[in-house]
Amino acid sequence: MKGALKYTIYKISILIITIFLVSKYMDRDEYTLSIIKPDATSRNLTSEINEYFINNGLRVVEQKATTLTRAQAEEFYAEHKARPFYNDLVEYMISGPVVVQILSGKDAIAKNREIMGATNPANAIPGTIREKFAESVERNSVHGSDSAESAKREISFFFNYDEVTNK
Repeated sequence: MKGALKYTIYKISILIITIFLVSKYMDRDEYTLSIIKPDATSRNLTSEINEYFINNGLRVVEQKATTLTRAQAEEFYAEHKARPFYNDLVEYMISGPVVVQILSGKDAIAKNREIMGATNPANAIPGTIREKFAESVERNSVHGSDSAESAKREISFFFNYDEVTNK
């Protein structure tokens, strides 16, 4: 009987450890980059926009205000270089300060994109950031990563990704 009890306690211990490890790594926060663009910073909307993120379960992990150089904007948006809006996008992104920040939370990338709304504010669902604050398709107030790969690349552009995401 004593051996059976030890074995049962052993199995329960293994089960508890397994549940702990699975829950720790399965519910791990995801990270995404958010940029509050020049049209929004010029209207002092940073706090209001961040309220949207916070009220929808995302945390602002790191944040800094900066003004992008032409070289930085061209590099950051290089994937759009062949598109007709590229030059206007670069000009817009260097036209004033931006706030770059890392958001975290469960499904942060999808959640952020949902909170932002459609790129064209005319198509944005009511209650989204772009529906409320965007001035136009070009001056749409916020940027957010569209995939895990983009998030890692974009976060690394402005921050030390490993240092920030391993806190």
